[in-house]
Amino acid sequence: MPTHPLAEVFGFPTDNLSREAARYRRSKLCPFNNKVPNCTKDKANDPLGVCSIYDDDEVVITCPIRFRQEWIIAEDAATFLFPAGATWTSLTEVRLKDKYGKTAGNIDIVLVAYNDQGRVVDFGALEIQGVYITGNVRRPFQHYMEDPARRSNMDWTQQTNYPRPDYLSSSRKRLAPQLIYKGGILNAWNKKIAVALNRGFYDTLPVLEETDEAGADIAWLIYDLRRDGRQNRYLLHHHKTVYTQFEASLNLITRSEPGEQQDFIDQLQNKLDDKLEGENPPDAPTIDILL
Repeated sequence: MPTHPLAEVFGFPTDNLSREAARYRRSKLCPFNNKVPNCTKDKANDPLGVCSIYDDDEVVITCPIRFRQEWIIAEDAATFLFPAGATWTSLTEVRLKDKYGKTAGNIDIVLVAYNDQGRVVDFGALEIQGVYITGNVRRPFQHYMEDPARRSNMDWTQQTNYPRPDYLSSSRKRLAPQLIYKGGILNAWNKKIAVALNRGFYDTLPVLEETDEAGADIAWLIYDLRRDGRQNRYLLHHHKTVYTQFEASLNLITRSEPGEQQDFIDQLQNKLDDKLEGENPPDAPTIDILL
């Protein structure tokens, strides 16, 4: 069981003390095809170079750029979005607008198929969903970076605000809005969507009704990180792809499962009792009663 939350820092396991790993930490570099050579997570001048964290014995990807390792995700998405043999490329951070010219957000990656004349013949979206963190991950990151050699196996278990993956916020605050706003427009255009996410994240979602690839609007590209002992690095591994339809998936992900109504009524009753007691304080005893 890990004694601290940091699985990868600037692309390398914390106990990888090789010259290459030291160079990436020293220069704050990103090995996963960021838009610039350096890590830019959180702050460009003081990046939070944590790519993934431990959740017990599992490794959870928290930085969306981490999914770009060797562009495996683009290749996997293209097999769903386009027919075999298509010529395609990828464009990052493409602005999407609604009917009234208001932005619906940026699409992480748009895959574009084009012909011999360089004209667009088809396109599809690839959304990448990292996992939010609850707790404070910058404190252990800064502590580790002060002395990686001595603190690669530091004990952080007794510290307050120990970082953990926040799957619920990741789905409700990030994934669901992405599907509603950006996905809604793309689906209206009859364009397919691929969603890349961590295996642990996918396992927390409601059980989605699967369909075959030909009838799918969405391909859920599910990945995990596996440690390569020879390189002493984690490598992105495609676990599986799940095919679903847009409306059915959206309804399940955005719908909360109701608890017991009586529990809510009991909560209302307690609040009502408190309110009424505050408005009607008990009568103070008179002098006669006290005597």
